[in-house]
Amino acid sequence: MRVDAFDFDLPNERIALRPARPRDAARMLVVDGATIVDAGVGDLPAWLRPGDCLVFNDTRVIPAQLEGRRGDAKIGATLHKRIDLRRWQAFVRNAKRLRVGETVDFGAGVAAQADERLSDGSFILAFAGDEPVELLLERAGTMPLPPYIAGKRATDDQDRSDYQTMFAAKDGAVAAPTAALHFTPGLLAALAKAGIATETLTLHVGAGTFLPVKADDTEDHVMHAEWGRIEADTAARLNAVRAAGGRIIAVGTTSLRLLESAAQDDGIIAPFAGDTAIFITPGYRFKAIDGLMTNFHLPRSTLFMLVSALMGLAVMQRAYAHAIAADYRFYSYGDASLLLPGRGE
Repeated sequence: MRVDAFDFDLPNERIALRPARPRDAARMLVVDGATIVDAGVGDLPAWLRPGDCLVFNDTRVIPAQLEGRRGDAKIGATLHKRIDLRRWQAFVRNAKRLRVGETVDFGAGVAAQADERLSDGSFILAFAGDEPVELLLERAGTMPLPPYIAGKRATDDQDRSDYQTMFAAKDGAVAAPTAALHFTPGLLAALAKAGIATETLTLHVGAGTFLPVKADDTEDHVMHAEWGRIEADTAARLNAVRAAGGRIIAVGTTSLRLLESAAQDDGIIAPFAGDTAIFITPGYRFKAIDGLMTNFHLPRSTLFMLVSALMGLAVMQRAYAHAIAADYRFYSYGDASLLLPGRGE
């Protein structure tokens, strides 16, 4: 499909620069089949059924944004994906001033050598020393806020907690699974009381999630790989939910993409550990999930393509037009949508 089919105009003032407080006070647009309903995140238990299961991503965002120097040149790096114990793939700003073999000083005793330049323009950075890279990042790094927020205000200490979900447990993401930012202990208690189960998996979100689609046709776009894991006992419990007539509702596109990567053609979710570069566009047949809770996504993005594959492009164009007109807050710190295909008229 042509990428421009997924374009829409978003006023700048609709981009949220801070999250709602409390987190579950955010608004939630419910798209139930073809029906659009204004609701709030706190209403989520009423929109689900006893026996349903919400699936969260328990990745933890690391301070993966680095600013340094190579000689007189300013070099910025956003870590994307761990390669091994000391090496990370990174997207580099001012990359024309960095050559393979050169070292960037990021301050606070943190330095990394450019080991390799990949075909997509990113670098493999090898960090010096013996300390775990995560400790180095705690000293020298900042939270990697999305460019549409970082371009409007500076990252601050508040973002260290705001840009982390309550499920964050496993270090490795360089972007938050933002749909789960809306959840609080109180909301989880209300969901449990309503008979709705929860499960977690791990997908370490990479910086590739923010990269624009430069191709004119979706078939020509190449997704960046991200690493994920679904434990065997988690997969077994999710399959039991489906077998008992419950629905699997992914919380966030990251959870959805990993579930679909692990699913067999018959819908059975298998244990999974490895990379996924799944790219979901209209025409895709969903195997593992029955719904999605997610935030509002960028025009022409792979994530808007994903929600259009789930609900239909025309339905999502109408839903986003409604959200813009009704002053919903967009993107990572914005409001939520609950997408339930096939239940409306």
